Amino acid sequence: MSVDVKKALSHEFPAVKVSYNRRDLILYALGVGSSDLRFIYEDDTDFAALPTYLVVLGFKGNSFDIVPFSSLADSFPGMEFDPSQILHGEEKVELFHPLPLQGDLFSKKKILAVYDKGKGAVVISENVFSNSAGVKIGRVQTSTFIRGLGGFGGDRGPNNEPIPIPKRAPDAVHEDKTDEKQAALYRLSGDYNPLHIDPTLAQMVGFKKPILHGLCSFGFASRAVLLKCADNEPQRLKSFEGRFSSPVIPGDVLVTEIWKLSPTQVLFQTKVKQSGRVVISNGIAEVHSASPKL
Repeated sequence: MSVDVKKALSHEFPAVKVSYNRRDLILYALGVGSSDLRFIYEDDTDFAALPTYLVVLGFKGNSFDIVPFSSLADSFPGMEFDPSQILHGEEKVELFHPLPLQGDLFSKKKILAVYDKGKGAVVISENVFSNSAGVKIGRVQTSTFIRGLGGFGGDRGPNNEPIPIPKRAPDAVHEDKTDEKQAALYRLSGDYNPLHIDPTLAQMVGFKKPILHGLCSFGFASRAVLLKCADNEPQRLKSFEGRFSSPVIPGDVLVTEIWKLSPTQVLFQTKVKQSGRVVISNGIAEVHSASPKL
């Protein structure tokens, strides 16, 4: 394993076409536990894309087939490592315009920072998605922890302290049960990391069984915020972010607790009901107080 920080930060990624259709939107909605016809039935009069669908396009690209997970290593220039050592740290998605219901977008990626955390490296990257006219539709920022890649003498980066939870009851709570086959379904949207389906590999990297994708839990939490804070109107979600604090096992019940900080900002955390363990922390969502004009 090796790290060339200068090469990583200076690498110029080409713009990449990403493609999807209504079937992909429905498959993603089912993958994050939705049963709302607005998101899973193409002939619903209010059919729409869940705004967090944007997070899977960096995995899916323009393929409508399975994308080998090993190809993900190409997204980290200047770094050599075993892709099985990747863990998702944090994610933020920003929406500048509602997602089209199908078609092509163009993704432009950039490595923003590489931090040496001793036992591993943290890589901060962004993907900006635009339409064919160059209009920016949204942006995804990802923090990836790569185990075993630390100790190269680089900057340790900032210490991101946990956001304190208000000392009062949540303003809203939403509960959702994941299915035992949730990871098997979610992976079909583009994230084919075998950690989430192969029991042998999961045990090799320290888990008793395959765990749920962090971005799947992220999707569950975003649906909770949409429902409780934005009247289930996807165009009202402006941004959504969180830190993956602990793994979820398919079949767990997820409880998302939400605190209103202002008319347009909420704080949230997601727990496993059975254990009380926090699985998404530092959750912040920005919502439009009224639906923006499309």
